[in-house]
Amino acid sequence: MRMMKVVFLNFKSSFRNYLSLVIALSFTILIFLNFQTILCSEDFGVLSAKKKEYVDMLVQAVSFVLVCFMFFFVWYSTNVFLTKRKREIGVYVFMGLSNEKIGKLYAIETALIGLSALVFGIFFGVLSTGLFQMILLALSEMAVEIRFQFQLKPILNTAGIYLTVYFIFVIKGYVNIVRSSVLNLLSGTKQNEYVRQSRIGLLLKAAAGTGTLGAGFYLAVRESGNSVDVLGNLFAAVVLVVAGVYLLFGGLIPLIFQGLAGNKRFLYGKQRCLWINNVIFRMKKNYRTYAMVCILVLCSVTALATGFAMKYKYENIRHFENMYTFQVLVEEPLPEEKIKGMIEEYTPVAFGSEISMAGFKDGVVKANENYGTYGIVAWSELKKLAEDVGLAFDFAEPKEGQVIRASHLYLLSMITDKSNISVTINGKEYRQVGETNLPYLGYLQDKISFYVVNDEEFRKLAPLGQQLYAYNYRIEDLSAFADVRENLRTFKEKAGDAYMGIVSMDPAQDEMEWIKIMYSLCIFMFMVFILASGCIMFMKLYHDSFEEKERYLVLRKMGISDEALKKSIERELGIAYGLPFVVMGVSSYFSVHALELMMHADLLAINGVSVFTVFVIFLLCYCLSVSVYVRGQGI
Repeated sequence: MRMMKVVFLNFKSSFRNYLSLVIALSFTILIFLNFQTILCSEDFGVLSAKKKEYVDMLVQAVSFVLVCFMFFFVWYSTNVFLTKRKREIGVYVFMGLSNEKIGKLYAIETALIGLSALVFGIFFGVLSTGLFQMILLALSEMAVEIRFQFQLKPILNTAGIYLTVYFIFVIKGYVNIVRSSVLNLLSGTKQNEYVRQSRIGLLLKAAAGTGTLGAGFYLAVRESGNSVDVLGNLFAAVVLVVAGVYLLFGGLIPLIFQGLAGNKRFLYGKQRCLWINNVIFRMKKNYRTYAMVCILVLCSVTALATGFAMKYKYENIRHFENMYTFQVLVEEPLPEEKIKGMIEEYTPVAFGSEISMAGFKDGVVKANENYGTYGIVAWSELKKLAEDVGLAFDFAEPKEGQVIRASHLYLLSMITDKSNISVTINGKEYRQVGETNLPYLGYLQDKISFYVVNDEEFRKLAPLGQQLYAYNYRIEDLSAFADVRENLRTFKEKAGDAYMGIVSMDPAQDEMEWIKIMYSLCIFMFMVFILASGCIMFMKLYHDSFEEKERYLVLRKMGISDEALKKSIERELGIAYGLPFVVMGVSSYFSVHALELMMHADLLAINGVSVFTVFVIFLLCYCLSVSVYVRGQGI
């Protein structure tokens, strides 16, 4: 009974001190619970079975990432908690308590903190389930009726996974205490996250970190025409960047600050001596924390950039597929007004075009990228089509032995190197000198690999395949779609044995809705990572402030003004937040550029917006940390 009383007293005081940790864990549990609820929900039943399967797979992938993040976050937080409690726990040894009883004290106290986070997370997670799905669907722009349903399965899944992860580290802490000596327990708070190294050791770390990070950046943006190579490069880049950031904070950055501290003119100018040496000490002590925060923020920026990129690509793909409402394919040319007249019986035509093409089977054409069906069009006819429908046309006519690829829009492509691509047509090799993804041929271009050749080459190659004529129209009144489609279907039936194909793009149907869910989930992933980063930094600096009370007390007795001490704190904490931000900002350029290559999109502006968003959030955390730090020192 007496032990439980001590536990609850410690828990009461510790709960206030570790409120940021409880909030961060609770938020992670809340998000994870809502993802689990989506898996069990029927709100996405409007999607086809296959698309619903895509969404479920995506949510499961995000849930796996959250479990990994939860694992490492709990690992870090329980280690910090154990380190901070070791000295207090060591005092219990002199009270006659055995290591086993002390370990039980710690385990129960830590378990209570973890259970508090679970209760808060589950409680607010259940309350926010409907809101979460409303926000998700609002970001996805999907019209779905939300029905609040209390489900036990997501709660049990969330609680089971969290408790498993959490109690692994509670038991680890218990074993650590049981196996610790009295001296180790008493000196626990003086143990930090580094092993003192010589200048040569720092130089070696700095060189290794710079080289490793540079190699990771190089592999991230290295282009390749082989998807296996691209995947291998990306995996290696992730490993190298993580290792490089760790070595950078453990070697190069401390080395730079030690060099600055050795410069007397710099050190004693503008009262830098009040904070520069403390920055060096904190960097040595907390470099693993700074590296982890930098990596988390880099993940958050990449997730947000991915979300924005997905939205951008989705809108462009929708525009690509719906360039024309109707496309009619025939073997013999028809009077232009014949098809157009049947459409205008119900609605005016916004714009239209016609073009001849030749289709080939697999045996005639051999290419690197294809869907198995190939087609060629003449450069001059494609240029006229572009003028008719108002699309840009800025590439020159290919010469003999050259082709230009008219490709579809990729959501993601593992082939990033588009140079030195060749195409073989009827045994003759053609060099691909350009590529365009403007929707000249609409839906047909999405399903067929088209190549643009000069007019002379087209006349030579067309007889080798099946020559077709395509009539493409976009209607103004989309509500007349069903009537026009039925009219064209009737016309096709009356055509008898004459070959005819009709492509009709129903504006009410959307086969890409699952992508909208994807970019919404990326935004939530950004929120989780950035909140975790802010909480880790705030929690670390908050506990560091307790160790600084004596130093600031001595400085005040030496006559240093409160204003000067406050400026010193602001600069010291500014370095703590600024270094991970700067390293992240540089690294994010390469991570987003790698994404840019795979998505074939310009994401520079998106990268800027993402980094600026992180800057605003870090600025808020910085201001809060300075306020708490200053108040803790009594300044």
